[in-house]
Parts: sequence; C-alpha cells; structure tokens
Amino acid sequence: MRAPLLLRGWRRTYAGGVLTQATARQLLRALPFSVDPGLTGAELRSLGIAFNPDHRTLLTCGVPVGTGWPDWRSPSVRSLLDAPVEGVLFDVDENAFWLPSWGIRPTAPYRALEVARQALATAPALIPVYKHRYAPALPAPDLPVFSVVQTDVVVYGVDLADYLHAEFGVGSPSSRKPARVPFWSSLL
Repeated sequence: MRAPLLLRGWRRTYAGGVLTQATARQLLRALPFSVDPGLTGAELRSLGIAFNPDHRTLLTCGVPVGTGWPDWRSPSVRSLLDAPVEGVLFDVDENAFWLPSWGIRPTAPYRALEVARQALATAPALIPVYKHRYAPALPAPDLPVFSVVQTDVVVYGVDLADYLHAEFGVGSPSSRKPARVPFWSSLL
C-alpha cells in the first residue's frame, strides 16, 4: 500500500454545504486504494440505503475497494448495516450498558434488550464507510463520521472529507465542530 498523499493546494469546495463531485474525485484519486467506477443511480436505488449527501456523492464518483471497504456491489453488504446497533445491544446485554434517557433499566435482561431495541429504532442508521467507521443516514451534508465499536463511539471526522484526511492523510483537516447526530452523539 502506498503512503497517503496530501493534496497540494486543495481546498474544501462545497455547493451549498454538500461535497462536490470534483472534490470527491480528487479525494478518491489520492486514496491509497484502488477505486472502482462509482455506483449508478440504479445501484443506489437497489441498495435501498439512505446515504447522506456527501457519502452518496463520494460513492457515485468512485467506490474504494480493498480490505476494510464495504463491497457495495455484493448482496452481503446489507449485513454490515446491523453492526452498530448489534454492538450497542451486546453492551446492554453483556456489559450492563444503559442510557438514562431510556428510563429505569428493567431487571429482566430480555426486557432491557426490548427497551434498548425500541430506543435504537428511532436512531439514525449508520452506514459503513471503512472498517468500523460509519456515516449517519440523514439527509443533511457535513455530518460526522464515527468510529463505532459497540458503545465506544468517537468522531473520526467532522464530515466525510475531514474523515478521509484523518484516516488516510488526503485532503485537509477541518477546524469545525461536528454536527450532533441523534442518539450516536450521546455516546461520545
């Protein structure tokens, strides 16, 4: 794998806050991975996933491939969508994790899991970006990319471009604060 590159003279360019195709292409070219052609509109519709605008733009410009990247053209990619919620439920069941906003924890383990599942059903889905890094499935741009391992949640980038800088050294860092994402930001 070649060393990550910093794009010289690159500036974050957005159209109305959304990652532009030109910037997405620059970031993809600088990644230390192969990049397949972008997902088509038909492929995106067949996935039935609500990508945020920045994530959608990136994936329509190119699909990074290799160890750690989701294979968006494989039917098995759907199983990756459940990992963040399953990790939280694991911590509820095995590690006594409980958020005060869920009320008093039921004493019966199956009931605690039921309450947690109901609460998680209202949380935005997290869509895999790379390994255990996820982008919220919300219709807004400039959303953070989270590192999620069970209930250990960390902001790994204030947006997708900032994440690619933090993880791979491409582009430039952001000095903004990350937007709040329902439920997931409460685990920070």
